Amino acid sequence: MRVGYIGLGLMGKAIAGNILKGGFPLTVHNRSKGAVEELAGRGARRADSPAQVAAESEVVFTNLPDTPDVEQVVLGPAGIIEGGRPGLIVVDNSTIRPEAARAIAARLADKEMAFLDAPVSGGDVGAREGTLTIMVGGDGEAVETVRPVFAAIGKSLTYVGASGAGQVAKACNQIMVAAQMVAMGELLLLAQKAGVDPQRVIEAIRGGAAQCWTLDVKPARLFRGERGPGFKAHMMDKDLRIVLDTARAYGMPLPSAAIHAQLFAAMLEMGMRDLDNSAVIGVLEQMAGVELTVPR
Repeated sequence: MRVGYIGLGLMGKAIAGNILKGGFPLTVHNRSKGAVEELAGRGARRADSPAQVAAESEVVFTNLPDTPDVEQVVLGPAGIIEGGRPGLIVVDNSTIRPEAARAIAARLADKEMAFLDAPVSGGDVGAREGTLTIMVGGDGEAVETVRPVFAAIGKSLTYVGASGAGQVAKACNQIMVAAQMVAMGELLLLAQKAGVDPQRVIEAIRGGAAQCWTLDVKPARLFRGERGPGFKAHMMDKDLRIVLDTARAYGMPLPSAAIHAQLFAAMLEMGMRDLDNSAVIGVLEQMAGVELTVPR
């Protein structure tokens, strides 16, 4: 199966690399060329446009920052829709608005092409190690066609439902992720301010009802003073705006998610946009008047 990948950022480059490792012929495109050259050195073909990627592929993956970027790459001039043929499957690993995923799917269906909204979770570690969680919306037969490629990039694949369902699942995922990042920051600083070793607190609670991926992975990095991404704060901010927009569309109140969205927006205002989403603790440090101590 000839595969294309467009969007080679922190996540996309690692995912594309695992597709190469899986033995699939791969064509890549990206606005900045460093990642393209790196993958070309490992056997990928270079393409000058999304249309060229589509022309050379049976399945094209995209992994882009936001909804307008996906719309431009798929439907815009020299986009996938111009280079693709009937039967092409487009798989979007980005996190975008569910209604946009449905609209893109409808446009491609007019050209007899399929569109799968397939956002991922698992961060940069999951992308590198090929252990991502993949949630997919779209045509079920197309999912089965692409399943061998999905197996190269993730450990868990769930077909959620029709177009847009994968993006709804990702919005729900980000509600939980944001809550965990904020709660972790709060508990670390509460422990420290109360005169208790935060590391011991993490050891104490991680095996109980509070156990989660966030507590398994993130505290060790914070205790080492590492606040770089990971998953960048400005992407978390964007995802939470999608969450709140989706909630408004369906008349669903999300009081805690709204507060968490404000905290991540504050990260951007405070110059932390390119830090990890766990670095939201920096906002809480300002509010509490205490900084997390990095053990020596």
